[in-house]
Amino acid sequence: MRVIPIGMERAGPADLLGCDEPSGIVKKVHLPLIRREFLKGTGLLLGTLASGSMLAALAPSTAWALELKTLSTEDGKVLMAMGRTLYPHKKLPDAVYALLVKDLDAAASADAATAKLIKDGIAALNQAAGGGFLKVPSDQHLAILHPMENTPFFGKVRGQCVTSLYNNDMAFAVFGYPGSAWEKGGYITRGFQDLKWLPNPPQDASPPPYLG
Repeated sequence: MRVIPIGMERAGPADLLGCDEPSGIVKKVHLPLIRREFLKGTGLLLGTLASGSMLAALAPSTAWALELKTLSTEDGKVLMAMGRTLYPHKKLPDAVYALLVKDLDAAASADAATAKLIKDGIAALNQAAGGGFLKVPSDQHLAILHPMENTPFFGKVRGQCVTSLYNNDMAFAVFGYPGSAWEKGGYITRGFQDLKWLPNPPQDASPPPYLG
């Protein structure tokens, strides 16, 4: 089975050709995956996209991999579990939460103080869980994290979640977001009034757009 490493660069706007609002299914998307021959690093995260899922159909392979330069494999798995606890989405595969780890690993690789903050935070999280955050059932993770919410480590991970989990083409595909529109002429001519899950407003409440 071919394994597609998750690239170190964020992909550009998704080239989506329409979406189904209730399901978030899109017809086409450029996933932020880059093919490479070798994986080298301190840690390695591996996973697969669920067979038959929308992303599995769009991706060049169902298997994905992420190399880590500073964090260990165990560190990466803890951060993925923490990210999923803070921002839970059943529709988002682990590959999206791996992007959180990728960005935190990049920050740790660029700054020794950040690396220490993340590693010490993971150690404290494992200690709070009685020896291992991953060994505790996932339904107990939130209770373990709650007392840490005012720590710099918690703030670092939570803040990174906002961009890592939502500013990527895989999340766009799952949630049905068609991507940036300004470079394609704007939303006026690209679905500005194509809402399907609410009744159409009266004409006087939604006049035709002014196109100049």
